[in-house]
Amino acid sequence: MANEEITKHGVLVADHSPHMAALISVMLRSLGRRDIREAYDASKAMIELRRRIFDVLIIDDDLQGMDGVVFTKKLRACVDCQNRYIPIIMMSAAPDAKRIADARDAGVTEFLRKPFAANHLQTRLTSIETHPRTFIEAAKYKGPDRRRKIVEIGDHERRAAADVPKAG
Repeated sequence: MANEEITKHGVLVADHSPHMAALISVMLRSLGRRDIREAYDASKAMIELRRRIFDVLIIDDDLQGMDGVVFTKKLRACVDCQNRYIPIIMMSAAPDAKRIADARDAGVTEFLRKPFAANHLQTRLTSIETHPRTFIEAAKYKGPDRRRKIVEIGDHERRAAADVPKAG
């Protein structure tokens, strides 16, 4: 691939369906992305992630060869992979609350329910670019900070205020 164009906005789309991967690639192109690679199974996705740096990984939760949540955990734990800290958008056709929580706890940055429109994808990409989250490494979690906002509590702790007896 001598003529491939590598830009700072490289995206890897990993989906077991070549048709879905192609559809997502078309959406990305309509959003101005040009450097898009597709992988149809877990091993090809990992090869691509080891080959070069990407800005975003868009992965199906039911990736052929390895579950998307397991793949995410493996990528986040891989200390020698150059894309370990990559923002990950996971897609799923029928996620329940537990599946979404499992994806978040595996290190997924954003989540999309299939089917979705290009503007939904743009919203997730914009969120990743405008509000990057710190990468956390703990004993049981490796991934982006799961807290979406920081709340200032002021000069005193709320617990101290909660200990005040109620009048009446």
